[in-house]
Amino acid sequence: MVKIYTTPYCPYCYTLKEFLKEKRVEFREIDVSSNEKEKERIIKKTGKAQVPIVEINDQVIVGFDKEKICQLLKIRD
Repeated sequence: MVKIYTTPYCPYCYTLKEFLKEKRVEFREIDVSSNEKEKERIIKKTGKAQVPIVEINDQVIVGFDKEKICQLLKIRD
């Protein structure tokens, strides 16, 4: 399961979502601007208060690191 932590005003979050859709990767989006519980959980887990954050099978990627995302999902860019 792919989870992405985003905010509606983040341009990198938008780019990440478009990339995942293009690659036909299903994901669950969590808007941390309106979900304080998930925001605190992901900050505690990563030590970072930035978005996007991508969680793939318990692996966490902070930021839109296309290469790392492709590697973990075993997809080609």
